[in-house]
Amino acid sequence: MASEMPWLSIVTFTPLVGAILILLLVRGSPEDVARNARWSALWTSGITFFISLFIWVNFDTSTHAFQFVEKAPWMPEYKINYHMGVDGISMFFVLLSTLLTPICIGASWNAIQDKVKEYMVAFLVLETMMVGMFCALDFVAFYIFFEAVLIPMFLIIGVWGGPRRVYAAFKFFLYTLLGSVLMLLAILVAYFQAGTTDIPTLMAFDFPLNLQYWMWLAFFASFAVKVPMWPVHTWLPDAHVEAPTAGSVILAGVLLKMGGYGFLRFSLSMLPEASEFFTPLVYGLSIVAVIYTSLVALAQEDMKKLIAYSSIAHMAFVTVGIFAGNEQAIAGSIIQMLSHGIVSAALFLCVGVVYDRIHSREIETYGGLVHRMPFYAFVFLLFTLASVGLPGTSGFVGEILVLVGAFKASTWVAALIATGMVLGAAYMLYLYRRVIFGELTKEHLMKITDLNKREILIFAPLVIIVIWMGVYPAPFLEAIDASVANLVKNYQGALAAAAETAMTTASK
Repeated sequence: MASEMPWLSIVTFTPLVGAILILLLVRGSPEDVARNARWSALWTSGITFFISLFIWVNFDTSTHAFQFVEKAPWMPEYKINYHMGVDGISMFFVLLSTLLTPICIGASWNAIQDKVKEYMVAFLVLETMMVGMFCALDFVAFYIFFEAVLIPMFLIIGVWGGPRRVYAAFKFFLYTLLGSVLMLLAILVAYFQAGTTDIPTLMAFDFPLNLQYWMWLAFFASFAVKVPMWPVHTWLPDAHVEAPTAGSVILAGVLLKMGGYGFLRFSLSMLPEASEFFTPLVYGLSIVAVIYTSLVALAQEDMKKLIAYSSIAHMAFVTVGIFAGNEQAIAGSIIQMLSHGIVSAALFLCVGVVYDRIHSREIETYGGLVHRMPFYAFVFLLFTLASVGLPGTSGFVGEILVLVGAFKASTWVAALIATGMVLGAAYMLYLYRRVIFGELTKEHLMKITDLNKREILIFAPLVIIVIWMGVYPAPFLEAIDASVANLVKNYQGALAAAAETAMTTASK
């Protein structure tokens, strides 16, 4: 479905326009610059979010086709176009990006006092790159957005992060860049094979089997680092610990989903036979990730590091769901990514609330906060239970669908990743008990204040979405259903055709 209005371009580039205007127009004393930059960034990201809601309201759930399509020649001599569009798989990731950006700007209101103008510009540029990546239907545009995300995130960690921020920023940059170079080689191979960089065309192209294996590994190198999968996950805890609160929110909320989105859009759709061949590898790495990182999370003394390790375990559920290759598992993996995007973002915001007051992330620093911060204790409890997968919260819907789909594919895989739910309950409830419950005996906590109005406004939409997705997930499942069904149909069809060809060849 093409649209007369270029809605996707408007949503993608409005933050970039806002960033340029802040750079050019915000002048005056340091106090004026900081205040005007904050308000300009908040208004820009807020308007972008409300425009993006138009995409969901007008989204046709009955078709798997790409919608709001925009196409214009970009480099016609190379058959490269500016091509944008969304389907059920990508639409909610656009909304997730536009929702979390104003929340991040609100969370940074008082936390960031140095170079405020540059910080707000970095976040708006980051939003443009994230939205553009989920909308791009041309490989060149996709790769540019995919790589450009690194630059503002590198600056956010490296300039406004903690004491070891430079080390964490470079580790994040180098890990992700190395995988992306291999993905570029795969894109070039796809271009020379098919003669186009158009993603819908490439999704229907039949790549030779031997080539599929190498292309799959090249894509895997990039997407596995982004997810991140064990053992290429070590950059994530460092990046989270050193990043400012809002940086951790975007990192966990959106950037980790780029890997899962890549597996769905490219690995499964373009390289089905290679995906089936390497599925045992993905299962093995995911099972190790679920169990190992959950046990590591139990041993953490830093709240941010614990939540970072929990993210790796939750995203391992996602990779199992994607490569299980049936409708329940893939739908569950998408819902799990959306839920994790909201819940992990909210958990990092919860850490940010107490860090702003006490300037410590050590679990031992806290205890008995329920006596001074009842509203905070309630909000933290809701997101802790959502992370655990309590029925009635968003975490339950995704996890149960993934487990049902994984059970269809392999009983053993389903049983082993189910241990992650038990271990997840152990480390999250252990964290909550140590921080919130107990006697309030520590002197520095005696005057700590509860959530203020700004913080309540930040948490309110996240609370509503977590409960909405848990109690009534139908609008989310309906929107992704047609695209997931089409993906599974094409995937299973390609495998059946390959098996038939192999039997015919063997019989000759």
